[in-house]
Amino acid sequence: MKIAIYPGSFDPVTNGHVDVIDRAAKLFNKVIVAVIRNPEKRAQFSLTERVGMLKESLAHHKNVMVDSFDGLLVDYARKKKATTIIRGLRAVSDFDYEFQMALTNRKMAPKIETLFFMTDYKYSYLSSSFVKQIAKLGGDISSLVPKAVREKLKNRKVGG
Repeated sequence: MKIAIYPGSFDPVTNGHVDVIDRAAKLFNKVIVAVIRNPEKRAQFSLTERVGMLKESLAHHKNVMVDSFDGLLVDYARKKKATTIIRGLRAVSDFDYEFQMALTNRKMAPKIETLFFMTDYKYSYLSSSFVKQIAKLGGDISSLVPKAVREKLKNRKVGG
């Protein structure tokens, strides 16, 4: 069974993330969307909220599960018997950081590959930070995030 992990903070999940997950789900028997529990990073949404929004946004996939983890990604991947780590790239600026991370992960876990997905061009500018800022300023985010996220952002005063 080919198992891939797509890690991230997903604070919140965007349509760009969903695009990568949709495409990965076609290539792997199982895709685990793994929300990073990082106490050093102040998230807008709680871990429970992020997991919930992802589960609701990805319910149409039978081979995608949502989980959370802390610690090293490669340790989590081994525990889940994953052979691939999925990473999304929006622009060249993402590549440098992701390349370093992929090489570090390969050093620690040579049997786990990293697979980069170029985002769809219509999401190449999109980030969770931009979504939160647009929502905070009252902008329309309906084409940027799944419905579950729109509802959460609408029902919460973002950033303040």
